[in-house]
Amino acid sequence: MAAPPPAGPLVVALGFDGAPIFELSLPAEVFGLPRPEFGADWYRFALASQDGQPIRTGHGWNLSVDGGLALFANADLVVIPGWRTADSTVPEPLRHALLAAHARGARFASICSGAFLLAELGLLDGRRATTHWMHAPLLARRYPRVTVASDILYADGGDVLTSAGSAAGIDLLLHIVRGDYGVARANALAKRLVLPAQREGDQRQFADALRPPRQTDRLAALMAEILAQPAQDWPVSRLAAEAGMSVRTLARAFASRAGCAPGTYVLRARIARARELLETTALPVERIAELSGFGSATSLQQNFRRQLGCSPTAYRRSFAPMAVAAAQA
Repeated sequence: MAAPPPAGPLVVALGFDGAPIFELSLPAEVFGLPRPEFGADWYRFALASQDGQPIRTGHGWNLSVDGGLALFANADLVVIPGWRTADSTVPEPLRHALLAAHARGARFASICSGAFLLAELGLLDGRRATTHWMHAPLLARRYPRVTVASDILYADGGDVLTSAGSAAGIDLLLHIVRGDYGVARANALAKRLVLPAQREGDQRQFADALRPPRQTDRLAALMAEILAQPAQDWPVSRLAAEAGMSVRTLARAFASRAGCAPGTYVLRARIARARELLETTALPVERIAELSGFGSATSLQQNFRRQLGCSPTAYRRSFAPMAVAAAQA
C-alpha cells in the first residue's frame, strides 16, 4: 500500500537566474523528498520562480519550477537559498509577494547570501541575523539596522531565520524540523542524511587565519613578527617600544590597522598558530599549547573555545582527520 502524500506545512523555495544549485538542493533534500516513515504529517515542497518559467542556475543548468509568485500566497515557510550580493535590489512583484506572505504569517529562512534579500525587504531590521562570514561585513555596512553576527551557524528570530555559509543551511533546516516536529524526528532525518543532528562550534572555525600585513612600515613589521613568533612574550610595553609609539598611540594604530587591541591581535596570532599545528601535525595538544604561546593545554582549550566555539580536539577532528589518526596510532 502506497504511503499517503504529505499534508504538512507548505515550504516554497525561491528560484532565480544565477541561484546557487547547492543551496537550492538543501530545502529540496530536507523538505521535498518522500519520508514514508513519517506518514502524511510531513512537509510539502515547491520551487517557485518570479514568472513561473524555468531558471538558469549559477552553474549554467536549466531547472524547472513548480510555479510562479502565486505559490507564496499559501506558503507556511519561504526559503531564500542565496541572493545577489553585488546588487540586492528586489523586483517589485517579488517584493510584494514576499511581504504579503510574511504579513499573512509565513516564516522565512535564508541560506548564506539569502540574508541580503531579507535585509532588502526590511525583514531583518532590528533583528540579529547572520550570513557567510565573507559577506558579513558587507551586510552590516549596507544594512546598519541589522545586527549582524558573523560567528554563528544560524540565527532564529522566530518568524525570520538566517544561516551562515552554504552548509550551515543544513544546520538551520534541521533546526526548523526540530522545532516543528521534535528532536526525535530531526535526529532521524539527520541520520538519513548521515549528518550530526547539531554541529559543535560555529563559523568562526572556517574564517581565514591572520595574514601578514601588506604595508612595509614599522607597525606592519611588528605585526608580521607577532605572526611569525606568537609564542614569544608580547607585553604591551614591548609592543609599544618595537613600534616606536606610546601605549595610547599603539592602541589607536592597532585599532585602525587590525580592528582590535594589541593584546587581542597577539591572541589571534596564537590561535592562528594553534589552528595551523592542529591541521598539519599530530602533536599533542599540550605541545601545541607551548608552541603557540598559551603555555598550558587548559589555557589553549579555554581560549580556543572562546574564540572558535569548539575545543582543539573537535577542531582537529573536523579539519585534520589524518592527524587524529596519527595521534591515536
